[in-house]
Amino acid sequence: MPVLLEERVQRRTLTLVFVTVFLDLLGVGILIPILPFLVRQFQSDATTVGLLSLSYSAAQFVATPILGVLSDRYGRRPVLVFSIFGSAIGYFLFGWAGSLWLMFFARIVDGITGGNISTAQACIADISSPEDRAKNFGLIGMAFGLGFIIGPALGGFLSKIDIHAPAYAAGGMALVTSMFAYFLLPETLPVERRKAGAAQWSDLNPLRPVVAAFQNTALRALLVSLFLLNFAFAALQTNFSLFTLARFSWGPEENAWVFAFIGLMVAFNQGFLVRRLLPVWKERPMALAGYAFFALGFLWIAVAPVGWMMYPASALIALGSSFTNPTLTAFISQRVGNREQGSILGTTQAVLSLTRVVGPLWAGLVFDHFGTGSPYSTGAVFILVAALCAWPVLRK
Repeated sequence: MPVLLEERVQRRTLTLVFVTVFLDLLGVGILIPILPFLVRQFQSDATTVGLLSLSYSAAQFVATPILGVLSDRYGRRPVLVFSIFGSAIGYFLFGWAGSLWLMFFARIVDGITGGNISTAQACIADISSPEDRAKNFGLIGMAFGLGFIIGPALGGFLSKIDIHAPAYAAGGMALVTSMFAYFLLPETLPVERRKAGAAQWSDLNPLRPVVAAFQNTALRALLVSLFLLNFAFAALQTNFSLFTLARFSWGPEENAWVFAFIGLMVAFNQGFLVRRLLPVWKERPMALAGYAFFALGFLWIAVAPVGWMMYPASALIALGSSFTNPTLTAFISQRVGNREQGSILGTTQAVLSLTRVVGPLWAGLVFDHFGTGSPYSTGAVFILVAALCAWPVLRK
């Protein structure tokens, strides 16, 4: 059973975890609008920008399960502090980089240490009863949504001062966040509930927890479903601007408004709506409704003839994401013991990192060969397959 703290202390811990994740994601969002322009100092092609993003996601895929295993043995707080401090170093290096190879090195450093979402989720799992986990995991989604709204806007403003200013600001923000976590965030995994013994080299094999999770039939179905959902969403994130340019002749400003709208919807849904509906509706019906909203949103984008339709379609996608991601993560968390929360949630985040590697590649391929709407029509198919994968688990 998780450590059920008194309600006041539990609320304080949840608030501190939310603030920690929000500040960290705010730093991530700051880099979004200026990344291509920093790369352009050394290389002007879009492939290099894509490879830079891929290097971050690939490093995160390798490192996140390791951080999860370490947090199960040594506690959540030291791993969270270390990972955020490492991100600060990565941001500072990225802003200071005087060559392309150093920019890649900085993004890899940030990717290796940037697996803190899974550790934050493990903190929440430690102090939440099983029935409250989906509701409390929604706070992570709310922090993501707010960071996605405020971060890019702040990055665009700072870039007017200097093109390197957003990277330095992100580094400073991560440094403050690491001190915030060190001094204020309580340890949620007491010593008696940690995995015994020191970590072995075999424990640090990043594929080991992934393979172990996929050997569990129930976990495998849920992880495959979560992968397919976020595979489709990763394609939308990277391809949407190309799609709207080709179909509606939209520029950066129109796309920025849609992404801000998605972030606002995700923050509202996961911070308010999900927390209100879950006690009444429960996880299973909410997850099934989420698949339906997700698929409808993607199909709407694929066939939309006018630009204003991007808003209601995006609202459906934000609703689908808000209903499925926290509930599926809660189902996964409930299927392992207390000493394995960090490991399984780290594995979950590693799987999501992999979607950010292969999802954009798929979107670009079908966009070029099968038409502008194909990343979204195929995305709807992937979402329906995701629902079929999860159905044997959800129906029990």
